[in-house]
Amino acid sequence: MYTRDDEPTIYGLIPEAEMKREKAPRHVSKFRDDAKGDYVKLKDDHKTMGQAKVPVRQPESFMKKHEKEPVLPDRRTFKYPDEERKRPPVPTTKEQPLMGLKTSKNFITNNAVQNITSVPRMPQKVYVDTRGGHKNLLEPSGLEPVYVHRKDYGETPKYLEKRKDEMKRAQEEYDAYIAEHFRRGAMRSLSGDERQAILQGLKTNWEEIHEQYQGLSVVTDTAPKKNRKERMEAEMKQLERDIETIERHNVIYIGN
Repeated sequence: MYTRDDEPTIYGLIPEAEMKREKAPRHVSKFRDDAKGDYVKLKDDHKTMGQAKVPVRQPESFMKKHEKEPVLPDRRTFKYPDEERKRPPVPTTKEQPLMGLKTSKNFITNNAVQNITSVPRMPQKVYVDTRGGHKNLLEPSGLEPVYVHRKDYGETPKYLEKRKDEMKRAQEEYDAYIAEHFRRGAMRSLSGDERQAILQGLKTNWEEIHEQYQGLSVVTDTAPKKNRKERMEAEMKQLERDIETIERHNVIYIGN
C-alpha cells in the first residue's frame, strides 16, 4: 500500500484476501435439443467431400452407352386444351366457294308477318328526379307497391310461427313446473292486493328519498356530501328497478 506521496507503509505488509467473483450460471436454451436434432436430420451423408471409399461396380454391370442420359417420356402429339372450340381453318385461295345458291324466302313478307304477330314490348317504368330529365328505374326505387301483389303477402312468416310454438311450449313447461311446486307447498303467488301494496310502498319510498335528494346542496365540496348524494342516487335506482320488475309481471311467485 502506498500513501499520497507514493511511499510504502506498514499496512502494505498485511496480505489481502483475493476476492473471487462467482460467475452466473451459463444460459442453456430449452430448444437446444430440438435445434440439434433438426441440424442432424437435415444433414445428408457424404454431401461435402463424398464417400471415403467409392463402391466399385461388378464386372457384369459395366456402364453402357447413354446410360447416364435422362430418360424422356414417349413422344406424342400435342393438343391444346380448348382445341375442340377451335374454329375451322380459313379456306385457301385454291378452294372455290359454292356459287349459284339461291333461296326462295321472301324477306319482305317474312319481316312483315313477324312484326304483325309479335307482342309489343312493354316500356320500362321510370321516374325523373331532376329538371334535366335524369331517369331512374321505378321498380327498385321502392316507390311502386310490389310486395302487396305477392302471393304470400299478409301471411305470417314460417319462422314466426315456429317461434310462437316454441314460446308456447316453454310457457306450458313453466306452468307445469310452477304447478308442481304449488302442489308441494314450496311456493305461493302474491295476490293482487299484496302486489299493489308492495308496489305502492316502493313508490312511497322513492318519493321520500327523491324529496330528500331535491333538498341537497348543489355544490358537493366535501366527502360526506358526495357520499350521501351517491348513496341516495343508488337507492333511487334500485327502487326504480324493483318498481319496473313488479309492474312488468302481473303474477309473482315467492318461496315459503
